[in-house]
Amino acid sequence: MGLIAGGLLSGVVLGALSGLSAPLPASWRYAAIVAVALLAVLREAEVVTIPLPQNARQVPQDVLRHSPRRGALRFGFELGTGVRTYLSATAPYVLAVAVFLGGQHLQVAALAGVGFGAGRAATPLIRRASGAVEGWDADLRARLRIITVAGSAALAAAFGLLFLQQL
Repeated sequence: MGLIAGGLLSGVVLGALSGLSAPLPASWRYAAIVAVALLAVLREAEVVTIPLPQNARQVPQDVLRHSPRRGALRFGFELGTGVRTYLSATAPYVLAVAVFLGGQHLQVAALAGVGFGAGRAATPLIRRASGAVEGWDADLRARLRIITVAGSAALAAAFGLLFLQQL
């Protein structure tokens, strides 16, 4: 629940701030989204090296020690915002840029945030459900580059198609 709430907050904040990009022509904003998405593909494919703007530290473990239930909610919330934690993939940044520059309704931004939080929640849930955590981790490490490149490419294609529809 905390992951969803954190993602929702991030989506709403980005959606509210998106009004700042409204004076830019829509074609410029959409072109920028596609450019960032293509840059993400290149980064994930390790063609270019770009450090991600992030707070490269994890949520402290003592958050969970005081009250396990409240601590888990807070831990999830902080993970869900994507602000206080480490994000190794580029796709969440593409999504944030798209929400900020896309000029969508606030509901769309909120939904994007909920999707981000749900995506962050899916990994540990699937890992635990696998029943073979160590094997699952090894499989993920072996396929992580393919997953991140494919995810970024899918985002770039989707935003490219949206951009072409706007022309």
